[in-house]
Order: sequence, then structure tokens, then C-alpha cells
Amino acid sequence: MKRILILLEELVEDSEFLYPYMRFKEEGYEVVSAAPVVREYKGKKGMSFKPDMTLKDIVHDSFDCLFIPGGYAPDRLRRYTEVLSLVRRHYEEGRLVCAVCHGPWVLISAKVVEGKRVTGFMAIKDDLINAGAEYTGEPVEADKNLITATDPNSMLEMIRVVINKLNKEAQQ
Repeated sequence: MKRILILLEELVEDSEFLYPYMRFKEEGYEVVSAAPVVREYKGKKGMSFKPDMTLKDIVHDSFDCLFIPGGYAPDRLRRYTEVLSLVRRHYEEGRLVCAVCHGPWVLISAKVVEGKRVTGFMAIKDDLINAGAEYTGEPVEADKNLITATDPNSMLEMIRVVINKLNKEAQQ
């Protein structure tokens, strides 16, 4: 069974956390959320989310995919060395690393975007370019094990791409 880790912090974009969480569960994957501490976190649109575990409880090699939702949460998440180490190790080991909207900020801080084709919310275009990424502006971009998307409107396509990659890996 595929295992997905979704990161959570205050002011996450509600739909970018909830939709992947529910869609991956619907696919039959085990979905786990993690945050700095186990407590309720408020989304940008007012929903409340409680993570399954803390960032320090994560066992790195037990997840097939790491998902970073957007909103203001990525600006907070990239301040944690545990998050940056986790993203970098996940990426370097060839596991899927996904980020939507402002989520690529975490990828920048983890230093995994240089020379990669990526997308993200237009407001972070310059940040991605300055980090050495090739910003495409496409709704969804997949460069090997790095999958990025622009905003909530691109979530359907993004999740299809992620599921296809995970299912393809399972067949190999």
C-alpha cells in the first residue's frame, strides 16, 4: 500500500490540504498528515485540521510521496530544519515530492529546484527563477520525481499526475 505524507501548518490553503488528503484516501493509499505539534491548525478559509503526528515523529523511509499544500503554510514550514531535511532526502532518494501554489517555497529552501522545470503561484515566479529553476507557468509540471502546480484550480490535474506516477511505480 502506498503511503502519502501531507505537511500541515497554520493558514494552509484549505482545499490544497483537504482535496489531496481525501483523494489519496479514496485511491486506497494510507495518508498521514504532520505538523510541528499535534493541535488544531486553521486554514486560510477557516477550516480546522489536526495532524496525525509531529514533524519529529516522521519516519522518512516509510512514505512514497511527500505533499506540500500552499497558502501561507509553506512560509512557516520552510523554517523547520526537519521539513527541509525531509524534503531534500525524499527528493534525493527518488521519492515523489509534490508542492502546489506557494508550496514550492519549501522546495526552494530545501535546495531541490535548481535546474528543474517547475511551476507555482505566479507571485513566487521570481523566487523560483532566482533559485535556479526553470519556471514554466503551466498549471502542472512534472520533472522526474518533482511535481508542482499553480493553484487550487490545477489540483484535479495534479492529483491525476501524482496517482498515475504512484500506480506506475507499483507496477514496476
